[in-house]
Amino acid sequence: MFRIPRALLATSLAVPVLSLISPATSSTAAVTPDRPDASVSPLSQAHAHNDYEHDRPLQDALSHGFTSVEADVWLVDGELLVAHDREDVDPSRTLESLYLDPLVDRARREGGRVYRGYDGVFQLLIDVKSEAGPTYAAVHEALAEHRRIMSTFRDGRVRQDAVTAVISGNRDLPAMQAQRVRYAGYDGRMGDLGSGLPAAVLPLLSDNWTKYFSWQGVGPMPADQRAVLHDIVDRAHAAGYRVRFWATPDTPGPARDALWAELLDAGVDHLNTDDLAGLEAFLRAREEGRTVAGPPSTPTTTSSGRTPEWSRGRADQRQG
Repeated sequence: MFRIPRALLATSLAVPVLSLISPATSSTAAVTPDRPDASVSPLSQAHAHNDYEHDRPLQDALSHGFTSVEADVWLVDGELLVAHDREDVDPSRTLESLYLDPLVDRARREGGRVYRGYDGVFQLLIDVKSEAGPTYAAVHEALAEHRRIMSTFRDGRVRQDAVTAVISGNRDLPAMQAQRVRYAGYDGRMGDLGSGLPAAVLPLLSDNWTKYFSWQGVGPMPADQRAVLHDIVDRAHAAGYRVRFWATPDTPGPARDALWAELLDAGVDHLNTDDLAGLEAFLRAREEGRTVAGPPSTPTTTSSGRTPEWSRGRADQRQG
């Protein structure tokens, strides 16, 4: 998926798959030193694009109530390393150390969920960057080792648990379909809409906003484009798929807010952003029936200490 270059970033009991689309449930747990984010209520539409680029992968997203995080992975010498580009891999930054192990610890503290009492989907979107087949095999093994928190895809049904993994990027659909038991779903593209693939295989449909829409949030959304957006979402939901677009405008301001509002009005399930504080502010203001006053006054930074590119006027997110 599109990404902001790292150097510039500072910032069930078996249940039908349709039941995976659930409303957010507010956390009512008390804040304690070992649970500093316990009072943060989950935001069911908030997706952290290239989450690993933030200062604290996973943890920063959780502190803002995000319920979907994205990790790019490379299979290098048998290890699943998290980075956008091959030259940036670090042996200490593994899928297990940054995401799976912390999610196990979090679920243990929060009563078996990522957010205590939250019955919606918490999504771990794993964007495979290396060769599809071998990398998926390694991802499946890692997820199986953490199966106590992972949603299970078995015999055409999904047993939802604390974390639902979805495989994006380089995907090996035949290998996934051949498995009787999986711990991840397949991230489809617009071409899969109408394919007949069941939601127990394809729980999520993602694509590049700019391939289908020219509107970038400036002025009213053209009626024909709004109709196309609503049609896509309606058809996807009828098939049991959740919907996400990448490469949407991510520069703080009225245009981004207008586009986010149209996405929510259409029923899009995940809003893609690098700006954790900005999306949280937008969604909480919308919940309260008010508008966002403007971008965050203090931009966040990533581990490089640089100002995130969205605060410099970046208009999209690159695939990543």
